Amino acid sequence: MAKRIIQDKTVKFFIVVMGLVFITIILKELQNIFIPFVIAYLLYFLFNPLNSFFEKKRIPLGITVLLDVIILALLAYGISFFIIDSFSRFGSQFPIYAEKLNKIVRDAAVSLGVSDQFFKNFSIQSLIETIDYKLLAGNLFNSTFSILGNILFVLFFFVFVVTGHQSTYESIKKRYVYQKVRPELKKIKKKYKTNPELRTEATNNLESNLNSEKIKKEEKLTYTFKEINEQIKKYIVSKILLNFSAGIIVTAILALFGLDFPIIWGLFTFLFNFIPTIGSAIALILPLLMVLIQFGSIGYALLIGLIIIGVQTLIFNFLEPTIIGKSLNLNPLLILLAVLVWGYIWGIIGMLLAVPLTAIIKIIISNSESPDLQFISDLMSK
Repeated sequence: MAKRIIQDKTVKFFIVVMGLVFITIILKELQNIFIPFVIAYLLYFLFNPLNSFFEKKRIPLGITVLLDVIILALLAYGISFFIIDSFSRFGSQFPIYAEKLNKIVRDAAVSLGVSDQFFKNFSIQSLIETIDYKLLAGNLFNSTFSILGNILFVLFFFVFVVTGHQSTYESIKKRYVYQKVRPELKKIKKKYKTNPELRTEATNNLESNLNSEKIKKEEKLTYTFKEINEQIKKYIVSKILLNFSAGIIVTAILALFGLDFPIIWGLFTFLFNFIPTIGSAIALILPLLMVLIQFGSIGYALLIGLIIIGVQTLIFNFLEPTIIGKSLNLNPLLILLAVLVWGYIWGIIGMLLAVPLTAIIKIIISNSESPDLQFISDLMSK
């Protein structure tokens, strides 16, 4: 009776839904552990070609890990130094931009006939004065330590991922192959027991049949891991290069038009475009707001906005699907849902990781023999 209840499709469906909800809660509550771990594993995929090169050159694993950590530390230091320096220079010019912003809002209120004194006498400085600086400083202090802690946590996990990935893979392979081969072993033994004439043949062929079955299962598992490795590596490298190209082009365009701090806006273009769909809009709004403040011209802002939209459309609507989209083969609707779901679970970091995580899940599901999972894989595909 219990077996019949478990086999009922409706019951199984609700059990799966409850399981997914439970996993979501765990991922959300333990995000301080899972986020560094996932980032560390994605970095492992990124460093895998370099580490494979070191392995071919017979460089010890300990030295390889040390070199990887040094490269990551230098990158983290360089990026943080650049960001802090850029924003400190922007902060020194803030009073000038604040006065321009005040004038824009006041003039807009007058031209639109707005009688609210808040807009007619708008002052960004007054708004800033209402901020609780002690609370802000405390939050900033906590955020800084949280970021530093997460970076150290990522490096910590990365060391263990690089040194322990192969052992983990072998353990999964052993368990997977044994689980898949065991039913075949039972079938073969049952076949030979029910037919005594085949017992002599059983002695000769049982081992070869089992080895053949093991090889097939091992090849399938190896293909799955290789597929995850190749696709995620291609996505990360391609996405970094595309975003970097977009950032460089936007920086050059804004510098050509004389906008202040073009490197900062180019950096925003690079970073925010890791978030599919939503990121491009944010990366567009910020420099346009700066154009309005600096030049006070809506027409000038629209002109620059159209040029940036053209660049982003060319890179992320034409080049990116050609380079990345075909390899991941993810449904655009699925990508949007993935961004929203992972954003709910892990915030902005979840949005950044949404596509590679969804691609890994799809690859694993697509290699399953279950018809239901194959259906889900088809839904996830273009």
